[in-house]
Amino acid sequence: MVHNSPEIEAAIKYIKSNLHEEITLQQVAEHVAYSPYHFSRKFKDQIGLPPHYYLSALRLQKAKELLIYTNLTIRDIGMEIGQQSLGTFTTRFTQKVGVSPSVFRQSETFVTKHLQQIQLKNEVPLEAFNRKNLQTVRGKIISPTPVNGIILVGLFSKPIPEGLPLYGTILESAGEFVFENVSEGTYYLLSTTVNTGMKSSEILLTESTLRAKLEQPINVQPHREIPQLNVTLRPPRIGDPPVLISTGVLMQQYLSSHIEDANLEEISE
Repeated sequence: MVHNSPEIEAAIKYIKSNLHEEITLQQVAEHVAYSPYHFSRKFKDQIGLPPHYYLSALRLQKAKELLIYTNLTIRDIGMEIGQQSLGTFTTRFTQKVGVSPSVFRQSETFVTKHLQQIQLKNEVPLEAFNRKNLQTVRGKIISPTPVNGIILVGLFSKPIPEGLPLYGTILESAGEFVFENVSEGTYYLLSTTVNTGMKSSEILLTESTLRAKLEQPINVQPHREIPQLNVTLRPPRIGDPPVLISTGVLMQQYLSSHIEDANLEEISE
């Protein structure tokens, strides 16, 4: 189990309590009695992201909260997180969350329905894949307690769940997953859960549910077999980056892909 040092946890608390302010690396480093260089290096070693990137992610998460819980205009929300330009805020939000701020705000009306549709769908078997394919990434999600809901699993280009995963799936219980035909590259395996009975706002913000992260990146290379990847779900920790990608988008894409698969099967018959 990975633990953050007390200094890094203190820095994270300082950042979270001052999101509304202009925070500099110098200020945060001084708060924990480090030089900016030493603090930045130690922060990235433990959290996996540079301090400024982590701060930016927290501010976008704050924007998601404001979109759900307030009636502020999108321009005002952008200014609340330090984005003076509406265009810049909208572009960054869309890239990281997967939908525009206005669509994210509207998605509160259908995410609960998506969750119900996924749980009613017949589970897709995982055993029918080619184990000789050296560019297949397979693994297992382990949970210390039964998951009452769904598990979202993805391979991301950075150690933070932002933007659409390069490869992703949804499990209806802890167990095996597989990604086939994975291109050569470096990936980060990240997972989170959505519980049955959650409010739509809780589904969209995904702040308190179980999650999992493979601490080491996955290097996919031709003709080089990748061992099975096992990760265990756990409660969120103070240093976890926010889940920026909209779970509503992931569920919608998952349902759409299975509708397309079903249509292809009907055509082939």
